[in-house]
Amino acid sequence: MSLLVVGLSHRSAPVSILERAALAADTQAKLLQDTLAAEPAAEGTVLATCNRIELYADVDKFHAGVAELSTLLAQHSGVGLDELTPYLYVHYEDRAVHHLFSVACGLDSMVVGEGQILGQIKDALALGQELHTAGRLLNDLFQQALRVGKRAHSETGIDRAGQSLVTFGLERLVDGTDDTDVDTWAKGKKALVIGAGSMSSLAAATLARSGVSEIVIANRTLARAERLAQILNEPGGTGVAAHAVEMVAVGDELTRADVVVSCTGATGLVLTGEDIETAVQGRRAPLALLDLAMPRDIDAAAHRIPGVRLVDIESLAEASADAPMAADVDLVRGIVSDEVAAFGAAQRAAHITPTVVALRTMAADVVASEVARLEGRLPGLDDKQRAEITQTVRRVVDKLLHAPTVRVKQLASEPGGAGYADALRTLFDLDPETVASVSRADLNDADVKNRGRV
Repeated sequence: MSLLVVGLSHRSAPVSILERAALAADTQAKLLQDTLAAEPAAEGTVLATCNRIELYADVDKFHAGVAELSTLLAQHSGVGLDELTPYLYVHYEDRAVHHLFSVACGLDSMVVGEGQILGQIKDALALGQELHTAGRLLNDLFQQALRVGKRAHSETGIDRAGQSLVTFGLERLVDGTDDTDVDTWAKGKKALVIGAGSMSSLAAATLARSGVSEIVIANRTLARAERLAQILNEPGGTGVAAHAVEMVAVGDELTRADVVVSCTGATGLVLTGEDIETAVQGRRAPLALLDLAMPRDIDAAAHRIPGVRLVDIESLAEASADAPMAADVDLVRGIVSDEVAAFGAAQRAAHITPTVVALRTMAADVVASEVARLEGRLPGLDDKQRAEITQTVRRVVDKLLHAPTVRVKQLASEPGGAGYADALRTLFDLDPETVASVSRADLNDADVKNRGRV
């Protein structure tokens, strides 16, 4: 396994750098295509969220891989390599597996324990599969990361270690007011949600459960906003009144809203300081703004406007640094460590399987050749005798190969066991092309299977 991850996150880089490095969907696709075109990489996928950008690849050279992936991140993010490099982190092989499993469990999130990262990991894998850049290693890795994350949430109380980014942001908005909790603060308020993606949908649902009286959804694609509003209005729901508007109506809706949550994929500001100043003129009630976008949707100048309270990714990052860690975090770390060891053992065992298959194929060919030679020398054998001789020779070969192949699989699953496949190929003079053809067939089967899962 030559897994390499190069990336940056809220733990390694300031929000200003993360904002500039944010990757649009089409940029992510081009990044993956260029990654596979690069010499050191055989597979690749990218995990891009509001507070992390990570490029995963299966590489044949470590130093060349780090240099190439770092250069590609710089080129596609638009942040110069010299400026970006100090904020990049690198993980290799088992440490890369440990990192992704920790991310999947929410241990590396801005709000520890949040579960939205699982959907983002699933999206990253789906993109790699769609573009055919994720092969067997990354398919196995990301599928297992999803299982590890789900296991952590089902077997521990990691959910109690933190809340979703939306809930955490709303709690920060409530701090400093006369209200004691989000539900008390939100009751009866009118909310404007800008965007209709996964984070905006989560925000709308959270606000609805918290007791706001009205939610307006604004999105560049009106149909997506209407779909989200329809879901919120479904019978048996929260009872909130929700409707959709086009983005051009945001200015008018801003004057009516008490709380605004924005999370779009826009590369520029959605709400400027001037927009906000205009909206609050003449109003008595304060305006609460929650910006969950990266790069930011709302002008940071809103901090200085009287009657406006803004919570954004940067302030959330500062607040989360002091958030208490639950005891369940230690349990999750134990799960991650166990799963990393199991994944490594499985990958090492899988590495030797094509060699074992090639060895048994060679043995079967030898048996067939010798039986054919025997038939030429003893043409008088009847069908029953011929079948008995063939079966006897096969049993002898199977018994001779059984113990070595079982043992070599056990040894190969242990740390440092990768060399056993090479030893087996050398000892039995196996044709490298035969082994490679088995690997290709195995990869195609795994690819088909994994595509059906996501």
